[in-house]
Amino acid sequence: MTLAPDASPARIRIRQTAEFPLHAARSRPLEFPNSQYLTLKWSQLQGWADDDQLAAFATFRVSCRPIAAERGVPATPKALGISLREPCRAARTTNVKTLADARAFFERHFIPLQISRLGESDGFVTGYYEPVLDGSRTPSDAFNVPVYRRPSNLFIRGVKQDGPAPNTGQVFRKIGRRKLVPYYDRGEIEDGAIAGRGLELCYLRNQTDLLFMQIQGSGRVKLDDGSTLRLNYDAHNGQPYTPVGRLLIERNIIPKEEMSMQRIREWMEANPDGAKELRRQNKSYVFFREVKLSDNDEAIGGQGVPLTPERSIAVDRALHIYGTPFFLGGTLPLTSEKSPTPFHRLMIAQDTGSAITGPARADIYFGAGADAGHVAGRLRNNLRFTVLVPKPLDPSVAGLRMGLPEARPSEKIAKLFPQTPPAKDAGPTTAPAAPASPQAVADNKSAANDKKTTGSQPAEPAPPTQQPAQAATVASAVPLPQARPELLREKDRAPHRRRHRS
Repeated sequence: MTLAPDASPARIRIRQTAEFPLHAARSRPLEFPNSQYLTLKWSQLQGWADDDQLAAFATFRVSCRPIAAERGVPATPKALGISLREPCRAARTTNVKTLADARAFFERHFIPLQISRLGESDGFVTGYYEPVLDGSRTPSDAFNVPVYRRPSNLFIRGVKQDGPAPNTGQVFRKIGRRKLVPYYDRGEIEDGAIAGRGLELCYLRNQTDLLFMQIQGSGRVKLDDGSTLRLNYDAHNGQPYTPVGRLLIERNIIPKEEMSMQRIREWMEANPDGAKELRRQNKSYVFFREVKLSDNDEAIGGQGVPLTPERSIAVDRALHIYGTPFFLGGTLPLTSEKSPTPFHRLMIAQDTGSAITGPARADIYFGAGADAGHVAGRLRNNLRFTVLVPKPLDPSVAGLRMGLPEARPSEKIAKLFPQTPPAKDAGPTTAPAAPASPQAVADNKSAANDKKTTGSQPAEPAPPTQQPAQAATVASAVPLPQARPELLREKDRAPHRRRHRS
C-alpha cells in the first residue's frame, strides 16, 4: 500500500497481495485487492445531499442484526474485517428519526472512498428482481417443467450436506461412499437425469420461466389453488455459468444496445428449438428451497435478511462483507431505455451472485413482479462506486501508524570504510588514492606479521603516483548518507488512551 503524504484527498493504489490477512480491522492496513480508490470529503460526494439516507438507514439496521450478533473472527479475511460491528451497535442504540439524523449518523461513523477496478474510473451495475410465475404442485399438460430442491447426492466441498450452500465452490455428484464426479449439467437435468426422485417442489409452464427464476435466485409461484409458493436459492450444480444474453449478442441475433431480459424472453418464445440449444450452453443449474414468507414480504438475500427494493444490492462476496454501505452515482434507464434518470443513492450490500465479481460491481434489487423485471432487465450501466468505510479504517490514519523499516547501517559502514578528505595543498592533478579493499587490508596485515617474525625492518612507503594532467579530478570524498535517527516503534511508544463515544 502506498499513501500520498499530506494529501487531501489521498489517492491510494492497491496491489493484490497475501501479506495482510485482514482479520482484525484496527490492526491491519485497509486493502481491496486489484483496486484503486480515492478518499473524499462528504462535500465532494456528488448527490449525497439529495439522497434519502433515512431509508438507507432502515435497510442498514436490518443488516446490523446478524452483524451485531457475530462473535470471533471470520474464517475468510475481508478488507473491512469486523469493523462494521461498531457502527452496527451504534445504529441499534442511536435515536434516528429524521433524514438529518440518518445523514449525520453515516457521516459520523464512516468515511467515503471512491473505488474502482485498477485502470478503470467507474463500476458496473445490473438489476435483478423476484419473478412472479404461474405454477402447480402437481404436473399437468399446462405445467410440466419441474422445479427441483437440492438433491441428497450433491456434495459441496467444505459444506455440510444439510448446511447453507454458497453460490461458488467445488460441487460433485457423490456415488457410493467415496467416489465423486462432476454433477449433471443443465442439458442432462432437462433430459430427466434426476426426475422421479421426489425432488420436485412444483411445476412451471415452460423452461424459460425456470431459467429466469434461476438467474434471479428467487421467485413467487402463484399456484392453481390460489396460494403462493415462495422459493429461494439453495444450491447449484457447480457447472460454469454462461449468460444467454451474451451469446445472443455474439451471434448477432440481438444488438448489444437492445439487449434486455424482455428481448431474450421474446426471442425464446418465438424460437423454441433455438431456445433449447441456447439454454444448454449455460450448463449452470440452480436448486431451490421453500421459504415461509407472506405475499407482503420481500425476497431473502444471501445475508439471510429481507431485501429492500432500490436499497439492497448484490456484491462480490470474495471482496466485500454483508452490511457494507455503498453510494452509487450516475444515470440509469429507470423509466425507459432512452431516458436516463439521475441516480444517486445509498445502498446496502445484502446479497451476492456468481456473475457479480470485482470491487465495483453490483446488482440492484428492484422488488417483485413484471414492472420490477422490466426496469431490472434494462440495466447494464456504468456508475461511480463509493464504499463507506468505518472510520477506524481511515487509510490516512492507518498510514501514520504504519511502522518504519529498520535504520540503514550508515554509521557502521562509515567506521569500516573511512573516507579521508584530500589535503588542502594537493594539486588539482593529484587524484586521491582509492580506498583499500578488504582483501588488500588482509594481505597487508599478513605481510606485516611475516616481517615481525623474520625480524626485518618495514620498507619505506612508496611515494604517491603522479597522474597525467588530463586525469579526472575529485574535489572531495563522496558523502555517505546520514544515519536515520532512532525512532520509537509503535509497540515501544506510550499507550494512547482512546475516548469512546456513546
